[in-house]
Amino acid sequence: MNTLFSVHPEAKIGNNVKIGNFTNIYENVEIGDNCEIAGNVTIYPGARIGSGVRIFPGAVISAIPQDLKFRGEETYAYIGDGTTLRECVTINRGTAAKGDTRVGMECLLMAYTHVAHDCRLGNRVIVSNACQFGGEVEIDDCAVIGGGSLVHQFCHLGRNIMLQGGALVNKDIPPFIKAAREPISYVGLNTVGLHRNGYSREEIDTIAEVYRVLYQSELNVTNAVELIRNTVPASPLRDSIVDFVVNSKRGIIRSAV
Repeated sequence: MNTLFSVHPEAKIGNNVKIGNFTNIYENVEIGDNCEIAGNVTIYPGARIGSGVRIFPGAVISAIPQDLKFRGEETYAYIGDGTTLRECVTINRGTAAKGDTRVGMECLLMAYTHVAHDCRLGNRVIVSNACQFGGEVEIDDCAVIGGGSLVHQFCHLGRNIMLQGGALVNKDIPPFIKAAREPISYVGLNTVGLHRNGYSREEIDTIAEVYRVLYQSELNVTNAVELIRNTVPASPLRDSIVDFVVNSKRGIIRSAV
């Protein structure tokens, strides 16, 4: 069978890369070794794709942002090693705000997911079908995002969270928790995810104590943070949660329990 695809002569393609029929790869694209790019994929200028990446039919990578402030500046979309992009995933490149959009290593973005300009997805993030992320959303390592979720621009979702399907997110979600209901709320620790990712019983107990104060003490956020600092022994885990809360720009979700 004849191979029918288009690769611009200025694109840089690694070794052992498989490209399906009717795929178009433009100039100023770099693709690492051992990638599998299915048919009917479009990869626009500015794409930087790591090694061992799998891209399924209909995906569009590094299209220009859907942002009226974009003026054609040279920006990028980075895809980390070992990531899988399923059918019809769209990842826009960055704007002058941050210069690039980044999806980390060993992520799984399921079908019809959209990642807007200047987003930051960490490593080993799992995104179920038909999720939509607005511009400059940040999602930290090992987060699991339920299908059909909509995340407002500039929101920050912490590491190791579990977000229910169909969620409407307009606040920041601190790390290590489950978020569910409407409006989206804290409903407990993501204990299953923490165990799967190797957190010890002592570490989980520390996380639980921080969130007991933050969400069950009936204190406002400022006073709860002060109480956490005074009563929970200092540790990297405690400090990472406190730093997330203190630096939240949109405010954190509230408790449903």
